[in-house]
Order: sequence, then C-alpha cells, then structure tokens
Amino acid sequence: MKTKEEARFEMVKERHKKSFFDAVKKRKADKQMISLCRYISKTKNFFTSSSCAGRIVLLDTEKSGGKKEAAFHDKWHRKISLKELIKGINKKQKEEELWFKLDPFILHLGTNSLENAKKILEATKKAGIRRAGIMVAKEGKFIVELIGSQAMAFPVKIKNKVLVEEEYLKRIVKKANQKLEKNYFQLKEFEKIVKKTLK
Repeated sequence: MKTKEEARFEMVKERHKKSFFDAVKKRKADKQMISLCRYISKTKNFFTSSSCAGRIVLLDTEKSGGKKEAAFHDKWHRKISLKELIKGINKKQKEEELWFKLDPFILHLGTNSLENAKKILEATKKAGIRRAGIMVAKEGKFIVELIGSQAMAFPVKIKNKVLVEEEYLKRIVKKANQKLEKNYFQLKEFEKIVKKTLK
C-alpha cells in the first residue's frame, strides 16, 4: 500500500507531466528541452517542474535596474540575426533604459528522496554544470535547480539614445549565439548522463 508521501508525489509528478505535454502541444516548450523532459517524464522517481533552454532578451528597465521594474521589450528562445537585434533596439522603449541579456538555461527537477536528489547533483557535475543545488527539501519532495553559466547583460540604450555602434552589436550577436550553442551542448551532455543514471 502506498504511503501518503508516495501518493502525493505521484500526483505532483502527473500534474507536471501533463503541464509539460500541454506546453509541447501548444509549441510553448523550448525544442532543446523536449527530449530531456520527455525522458524524465517517463521515469518513476523524477519530474520537471519548469525549464528554459536559454534565451536572448531586450529588457525595458527603470534607472534602478531592479527586476520588478523590468519588462520584456523583445525575446528570442533561439539564435538571432543582427537585423533582428537592431530592429528590436530601434523599437520605442517604455522605460528609461534598454538592456541586452543572454539568459542561460534553467531547469527544475523534482524527485521523491534526498538520495535521488543527490543523483541529480552527481549528473550535473559529470555534465560540467557548476550551478546546481537543492532548493526545496520536504518529506517525499525535493526540487533541484540547475542553471547554466553562459550569460551576458549590459545596457544598449538610455533615454532613446543607442549606446553602441552597429559593428559592436555585430560582435555581440556572434558572441551571444556562440554562448547559446555552448548552452545547448551542455544540455545535450546532461541528457546523455541522465539517461544512464536516472530511472
């Protein structure tokens, strides 16, 4: 007979599994995450609660630069072109500053025991993912957060004045796209390890 914790875990896992497949169906899931999350959804002891494969964004921010005051100006969950970035920068901004950001991948994995949470952390180490830790630890429910290391952030426009030349933006686009590729490669390496170690 199942314990309350086991029954609760199965219910939570099923709920997150449904959310993931709904996101895939609506084409809201990052394609670089689908294979990994699909495998994890089939395991007995693990689930994904949220994920993002990394993205390039332009953020409208107030002068204080706080996250609460920031709003998406443009965002791309893929590599971009110089033309796309320039078009985004030239769009009228709502706040005083406009920032360019490359956000790394972020993944939350749930499991039912500390032992299994440690297995996730071991897999992250093997994949070279340095930023990982247990963020929720309750009886029968543990959530491990993984964050990639490929990131960039700097202002590109203040009070409608563009701060950087096109040649610089060209370099930025190239660098950001390279970092996204590294991001995707690390996710693939993690997926290989997960398929061998998490059941």
